[in-house]
Amino acid sequence: MDNLDRAIVRELQADGRISVQELSQRVGLSPSPCARRIRMLEDAGVIAGYHALVDEVKAGFAFSVFVSVKLDRQVDDMLKVFEDAIRAHPEVVDCWLMTGNRDYLLRIAVRDIAEFETFLTGKLTKLSIVASIESSIPLRRVKSGISRSR
Repeated sequence: MDNLDRAIVRELQADGRISVQELSQRVGLSPSPCARRIRMLEDAGVIAGYHALVDEVKAGFAFSVFVSVKLDRQVDDMLKVFEDAIRAHPEVVDCWLMTGNRDYLLRIAVRDIAEFETFLTGKLTKLSIVASIESSIPLRRVKSGISRSR
């Protein structure tokens, strides 16, 4: 990726619905080469897709919780069982396999603490392969997104 590709990606991250005409003006390239670059970035998988960024608070999911999970054993079969179980729960909006003393980090988005308690006690703790759980409640988001100025 060169500087023009990075500029295109930054602009599309900020506004995925921008027209090629407007994008080309912002990055200093004519529309046809700009469209070709977009297509090449999509074909290469750099741009993996386009989606709507939903405001979880306005959608009714104002309460987020980060949950660290340690499994009984971190072997392939147990990882698959846990990951398949997590995919079935819409409350889990992000899930990462981690290094360190915990196996997974989840972000749960729910309406309120009562809904989180229902998820925690009714679903997550019911998974027999879970050895321990630690929850943290974020106070506010300081930064979001992956755009870089390089």
